[in-house]
Amino acid sequence: MTSYYSHHPKFYVAVDCIIFGFSEGELHLLLLKRNFEPAKGGWSLMGGFTQENESTDDAAKRVLNELTGLEKVFMEQVGAFSAVDREPGERVISVAYYALININEYDRKLAMEHNAYWININDLPPLLFDHQLMVDKARKIMQQKASTKPIGFNLLPKLFTLSQLQSLYEAIYGDEIDKRNFRKRVAEMDFIEKTDKIDKQSSKRGAALYQFNSKAYRKDPKFKL
Repeated sequence: MTSYYSHHPKFYVAVDCIIFGFSEGELHLLLLKRNFEPAKGGWSLMGGFTQENESTDDAAKRVLNELTGLEKVFMEQVGAFSAVDREPGERVISVAYYALININEYDRKLAMEHNAYWININDLPPLLFDHQLMVDKARKIMQQKASTKPIGFNLLPKLFTLSQLQSLYEAIYGDEIDKRNFRKRVAEMDFIEKTDKIDKQSSKRGAALYQFNSKAYRKDPKFKL
């Protein structure tokens, strides 16, 4: 074995997961109230160390599954965070990922075991280490991508109203959207399909329920919201 590597320092490589959910018209983050050291009692993202037989992509999927029980979730890399003093005690380089999940479809028992809670994005507590930087960068990336790709549907139930869809994108961008223009753009997208089902919970008159058709989108992937 070559001695080339022995002359260089060794670091820990971790992953951190920024898990977004959508509820009651607002974005939420799934955060841990840490019951372990270091920084026990503080708020942090869910993370873990990359194992010898894993890529960072695989490690992020494993960490997400350990917290939520979910697989095949929309997830993308945010970037590497490598400040020398970003964690106490050891040199740790973390690769952050953001994930979009339906807030009603995760394993609540697993989340409770990890002491994890959904927190409104507008009411976040102080986060440990550089986790707030990760969240801020992830949100910017999500906003950029959500304008041209239908990633937002990962945060919604399979059937949704147009009001729910508009509220979602207002939450993503943190700004109001003109209702008439929004619905005009939606009407131009054949892959957002109106169903024959009615939502009678959100209004007395009832609102039509829609669904995202991934097959239709792949045939004509034109998306602009």
